[in-house]
Parts: sequence; C-alpha cells; structure tokens
Amino acid sequence: MALSASCPSCGAPIVFKSASSVFAVCEYCQSTLVRHDQELEDIGKMAALVEERSPLQLGSEGRYKGVHFALIGRIQIKYSQGTWNEWHLLFDDMRTGWLSEAAGEYVLTFMAPVSEPVPAFSDLKIGQRLQVASQAWTVSNLENAECVAGQGELPFKVGAGYPVAAADLRNESHFATLDYSETPPLLFVGEAVEFKSLRMTNLRDGMAIPSATVAVQVFRCPVCGAPMQARSKDIVAVGCASCGTVVDTADRNYKVLSKAAAIREAQYVPRLPLGSKGRLEGKPVEVIGFLVKRGVEAGISYTWREYLLAGENGTYRWLTEYNGHWNVVDVLSRPPATTKVLEVTGVSFGGRHFKHFATTARAEVVQVCGEFTWRVRRGETNRVDDFVAPPLMLSREGSGKDLSWSQGGYVEPAVIAEAFALAGSLPEPIGVFANQPNPWDDTTRRIWSLFAKLLLAAILVQAFFMLVSTEKVLLRQDFTFEPRSNEEVKTREFEISGKPRKIAVRQSTSLDNNWIGIDLLLVNKSTGTAWPAARELSYYWGYDDGSWTEGSREDEVVFLNIPAGTYYLTLDPDMAPDKYVAVRDQVEVLTPRTGWSNFVLLTLFLLVFPVFATLRRAAFETRRWAESDHAPTGSDDSGGDDD
Repeated sequence: MALSASCPSCGAPIVFKSASSVFAVCEYCQSTLVRHDQELEDIGKMAALVEERSPLQLGSEGRYKGVHFALIGRIQIKYSQGTWNEWHLLFDDMRTGWLSEAAGEYVLTFMAPVSEPVPAFSDLKIGQRLQVASQAWTVSNLENAECVAGQGELPFKVGAGYPVAAADLRNESHFATLDYSETPPLLFVGEAVEFKSLRMTNLRDGMAIPSATVAVQVFRCPVCGAPMQARSKDIVAVGCASCGTVVDTADRNYKVLSKAAAIREAQYVPRLPLGSKGRLEGKPVEVIGFLVKRGVEAGISYTWREYLLAGENGTYRWLTEYNGHWNVVDVLSRPPATTKVLEVTGVSFGGRHFKHFATTARAEVVQVCGEFTWRVRRGETNRVDDFVAPPLMLSREGSGKDLSWSQGGYVEPAVIAEAFALAGSLPEPIGVFANQPNPWDDTTRRIWSLFAKLLLAAILVQAFFMLVSTEKVLLRQDFTFEPRSNEEVKTREFEISGKPRKIAVRQSTSLDNNWIGIDLLLVNKSTGTAWPAARELSYYWGYDDGSWTEGSREDEVVFLNIPAGTYYLTLDPDMAPDKYVAVRDQVEVLTPRTGWSNFVLLTLFLLVFPVFATLRRAAFETRRWAESDHAPTGSDDSGGDDD
C-alpha cells in the first residue's frame, strides 16, 4: 500500500509507492526526506542532477519478462569517465530492481543474496575469475565512484559525496555488480537489455529519442583557439580537429587531458569526416569521434583508425579501418566465457569458435579528434587481443581499470561509401585482413559439392555397366612348351561378333624358378590384319630369413577395338636355355567386363577443379595467417604505417 505524506519543508505531497522505499527527494523543493514510519525527516537539500540526453524520466513505464514496472527513483553516480544513472524500479508484483544507463548500454538487475565469501575490493583485479551466486564471472570493471545526486524514491539513504566502490562482473549471459558501499557487499544480478525490448512509455517529450535535451556546449580550443563542441552530457572529452588537443568538457575550465601532437608527427585525415551521417544495417548513425591507434610488434609500427558513431536511443557503435579494410563494431554486453589459455585454444561465442589471431601488448592512442564518451587522451594505452572467425572478429581490450569485449563484422569499402553517401570511393584494401572473408570459400564449397554429385553419377554409371556387362570366354586352350624347341604354335579359331570391342588374352603357366618369353600375335583370318604383343613371364621363390617370391605365373594382355571376324593366336616362345623343364601354358581369350580405367580417368579429371579451388583458398589463408602471431614457418612478416 502506498504511503502519502507532506514535505516538511514546502508542504508538497510525497507518495511512497514502494514499502521498501525509506528515502525520497521532494521534486518541488529538492529537500532530502527520510521516512520514519508515518513521519518524514528533512535532512537538507539534495544536489541538482546533471541533465543528460537520456530518454528516461521518473514515471516512465515499461515491461520486463511480461511484468509491468515504473521508474520511481534515480541516483546519479560520478566516476572517472563521467556520470551514469541508476533508475529504481517498482514492479507490479511489488519487486524492486535497478536499471543502469551508461554510455548507451542498459542493464537491469535485482538484489541477490551472497552465500560465498567475496574478496575485498582492494584485492580484485581486472580479468579475475570469481564464483559468486553459483555462477562463474569475470571482473570487467572496477570503480571508486561517488553518488552526486538523487531523485524520487530510494531504498537507502544517499547524499552528495556518498562513496560507491563497485565491481562489475560479466559472463556470457548475465551481468552483476558487487557494491562495496556496505559491509558485507551487496550483490545485484541481471542482464543487459535492449532498450526497445522494455517497451518504454511516458518518455521525455513522449519520444523514444529526445530531439534536444541539453544545449550544445560550444567553446574554443585552449591551445589553438579553434571552435569545439560537445553535443550532450554523454560527451566528456573532445579532441580538437585543428591541433589534436583533448579537452575535458565536464570541467568548467575545459581542462586539457592531453596536449597537441608534435608538428613532426603524422596527422591522419579521417576517411569519414566528423558529422557524416548515414545508415548502417538500416539504422541511422553519425560520426562524432575519430581515433588513431598505434601498435608496435617486433619493431614494426602499424596504425589503424577508429570512428565513434552516435546511434539511436543514446547508443554508440564503432567503425574501424586498417589498410582499407573496414569493420562495424559493437561493444558486447554479454562477453564470451574466458579461460587462461585464450591464445592457444581461442574463444567460443555465439555458436562459433574464434581462433586467436594477434595480441597488441601496447595499443597507444596517437591522435584524437571529435567527441567521446570517456576521457580519452593521447598516449593512453591498453592491451588488445584479437580472435577471428571470418567474417567476424572478437576483440578484448583491457587496462588496469576495465575490461571490455567487442565484436566486429567485416564490411567492404563500397558498403561504407554507400552508407555515408560519400562523393568518391574509399581506397581499395591492401593485403588480407584478419577477418576478411575468404573469396574462395563459397566457390570451393560449390565446386566440391558439384564434384560429389558428378562422382556419384559416374559411380552409378560404372555400376550399371558392370552389372549389364558379362565376361564371355571365346577360347580356352592348353599348350606345353618344351625346352630348346622354341617352335611357334597356333590356337584354334574363334569368333568375335558385334561392334569392335576389347579382347583380353590371359595366360596361366607352371613356371617354377623359371621364366619364359612369348611373342603373341592376334590375327584376323579373313583380312590378315595382325595385332602383336610381346610378353615375358617369370616366377621365383625361396628362403632367405623367411620365404619370398618374385614375379607371377600369370599374365594378361588387352587388345582394344578389335572388329568382328574370325581370329586365331600365334605364340612364339623363348625359354631359358639352362632350364630343362617343360612349361605348361593355359591360354584364354575372352571379352572382359567393363573396366575401371575410364572411371579413374574421369575422376582424376573432375578432381582438378576442386583441388585447384582448394589450393587457392589455402593460399588466401596462408596470406591471412602470415600477418598473425601464429604465422606459418617461413612466412615473412610485413607491416607499416597507415597514412
């Protein structure tokens, strides 16, 4: 049941919608009120909230997993990179929860019991693995923040300067926060949510995206005097397009975060000018920031460009470009599960396996231009690990205070040029990029699929001919060749009918540690046409540390395209002069069954095409991995500055 009371300071009505709410801020006079049963205590004025571009406000309503909720309170927290909002939710089933809103990401959490002992805040490290609430987590962010303002109903007493030491934990499906502002720490468990999935109503100005919530800050660079601007309170750093000085826009005096680049250092011109508007994957975006980062590997320096894009509902995306290769990148709210051997085993995410490609131990920001949602500065460094499953890439970026994962998808330059309606074309890509799709992948799959179908057809045809063909014996005759006689013998006549065909002559002898040479002659009785063949048969055996044999007692010779007619064979033997043993020889003439030679030749011919495509695909992959930390032995590393 809701509790109604009057503000002790101004008399305005105060309604506590949730029984768990013990703290409220009067929306008329900003008095801070603490609930004591039926009475309210005024403990002073609450600091004013910093207005932001958020579409949310007190009284906004939505649905989560089918249950209606309303926003009844808010606290605003300041940290090293700016501020974020925590909205207090009241559900129709009387549960309460929190909706975190920071840098375009929305996370909905509920308080959960902590049964396991948790480390002290000072003992936590980025990337550390924890077992909390029966789940495995990775520490992704550590912040010593400060609650600077509050609004509406809250379940605890807050005020300006209220310290908030918090550790963000993530796994592949959930998000959690350990709040060390109390002892023992409070645990909030939930998940990142899409803004549209909450079906929010009663938003600011009744719009999902406020057209203007704050005035644009316009000021001049404190170093060169060039005009600069920050379009919203989300923007906490702006890089001067003229000299590269980076300014803290949250500071009234526009504190310089990093100085301008030295004149001798290269100035990189963005391919997409600041302010460029376009549509990526059907959603509107605007280029608001431009970074250049440099990595050094084995003494070789290389640079890449990153573009910050402002999207819908206060969301942000990235475009990255290296040597003409582009990726559309989104920060992951649900990062992949990690292990200690990522560089060896890779990462499984979204049903795919990503292989480790490269690690940049020190990625340094060398140029800043435009607006950013964190206090970026020249000289800022972090570690980057890249994992690929073309056309996708996972990147893990870590520093001493936070750890984030992002997923990029490879995009052709022509798609980027069309998305932003560029007057000219973008530079053609140089070399092979880490997650560039292999152009031979589809071709190779199609060719192998076609080869399998053709091979199956060939097997069926071969099987058909083998079934319908029969082996017919035209002649079978025995001969005995006496030593030193060497007289030519002639077989009986036999008939070949029908179309020209293949004829096989088989011989089976009684050779025993002996040899015999036989000159065969197939003769057409009517025309006298003859087909000669010289054969030598030998067979030896014995014992030498075991039994052995050499040669064969049998032989076969094939005559091709023999026309119909009456034929006979002549056999002219040549026997070993030192052997006085007769050799028996059984001669068979027959029409053999369908052979395998044509099938083998056809298969070899068909194999040429898929093998060629496979080799081309492999060559592309070799070029890709030659640029990685796992380059094949003998590959030449290459690199250079991207101007």
